[in-house]
Amino acid sequence: MNPSINPSLNPSLNTKPLADGASNLADNAADSANSAIRSTQNVANAAFDRLSDKVDSVRDQAAPLINRLTSQAEIAARRGVEAVRDTSAQLRDKAQLASDSTVNYIKDEPVKAMLIAAATGAALMALINLIGRSRSHD
Repeated sequence: MNPSINPSLNPSLNTKPLADGASNLADNAADSANSAIRSTQNVANAAFDRLSDKVDSVRDQAAPLINRLTSQAEIAARRGVEAVRDTSAQLRDKAQLASDSTVNYIKDEPVKAMLIAAATGAALMALINLIGRSRSHD
């Protein structure tokens, strides 16, 4: 029998439709895979776009708050510096008044001022001796 006449005896005639079907099946599978990949990429891109929009929105909402807090902190720092400056000036004025009062008292009452100074010195020396003795006994 002639193999070209009988298809069951010619392998090239029998496998051609099978090979074409397998090739079509593989092409369809590849197309489906590519379609699934594109679909997944589209979904991922949409999700990233939504996330980016939310981040931008949060940043836009936070910017005025951050600016306001920065401004309030600057104002508070300025007030603190001014308060320290004012208190320092008041203390300086009080110290100057006390110095002036002391100088005036010494000018008006020199003998009393000397006696007060001597008594204060003696009291300090007694206190220092007392502390020195208590430490030497320990």
